[in-house]
Amino acid sequence: MATHNTRMLIIGSGPAGLSAAIYAARAGMEPIVVQGLQPGGQLTITTDVENYPGFRDVVQGPWLMEEMQAQAEHVGTRMIWDTITEIDLENGSPFRAIGDSGDEYIGDTLVIATGAQAKWLGAPGEADFNGKGVSACATCDGFFYRGKKIVVIGGGNTAVEEALYLTNHSDDVTIIHRRDEFRAEKILQDRVFANEKISVLWNKTVEEFLGDGANGLTGLRLKDTLTGEESNFETEGAFVAIGHAPATELFKGKLDMDNSGYLTVEPGTPKTALPGVFACGDVMDHVYRQAVTAAGTGCMAALDAERFLATQEFEKKEAAE
Repeated sequence: MATHNTRMLIIGSGPAGLSAAIYAARAGMEPIVVQGLQPGGQLTITTDVENYPGFRDVVQGPWLMEEMQAQAEHVGTRMIWDTITEIDLENGSPFRAIGDSGDEYIGDTLVIATGAQAKWLGAPGEADFNGKGVSACATCDGFFYRGKKIVVIGGGNTAVEEALYLTNHSDDVTIIHRRDEFRAEKILQDRVFANEKISVLWNKTVEEFLGDGANGLTGLRLKDTLTGEESNFETEGAFVAIGHAPATELFKGKLDMDNSGYLTVEPGTPKTALPGVFACGDVMDHVYRQAVTAAGTGCMAALDAERFLATQEFEKKEAAE
């Protein structure tokens, strides 16, 4: 067991955490990034990335995250493979965390970049065709399904918004919902019902994702929730849109969250209600959920953390004089 001290402790190693690390390291803060259960975040399970600025050709998600990590380390970030299991925020800065390894981490500032995970159905074939016809992000992957027959699974705001977005790429979008009415806001429902490119299959659950190794996803096996009757539905792309789960369990009762469990921050900033603690990326953003916006908020967190420390040091100097 060891104790690690730093001016900035970053929990999470996706685009938000690594961007915060790059800016902090260049400011001489010698940040530590505790990588967590999924080093590199969600982009490590994403194949083609076509919407991250700076790359003319499609790049691979794992490669992009390897490059971000290498850049962070090159400018002075210390990467540690561990998972934080306990956090003490009661006494303010410095903040203390304990890792699964038993190591202790003490940071003058804390940046939370633990992200969020898409909720999946868990049906057979879903994981097999992830990235090969199955996705949980229309904004990320809709471009790859131009002119194809695609479906969106879900009935809340996320599903309806995804379906509306996908009409930019396809004239044949079907929403599959297990109930006979949407849970989405009425204004969004009105837009769906008015859109000739969108049709709805009510009272249907997805029992299995169908396809093969050569062609990827080719269809779905559906079950009628009223009659129990099963049927196959041909499709080239399926977007699972049943929500996201932010990784905030560690901070329950310690930091403010919204009803969905996302950390709340001062509008337009990554500042939580606790001075010296910042949240960035998908852990505080349930609207955009993009790698580029996560990276942007990571930059903001580092800059605000640097200002926080500078203010603290100035106040200590003033008090000593």
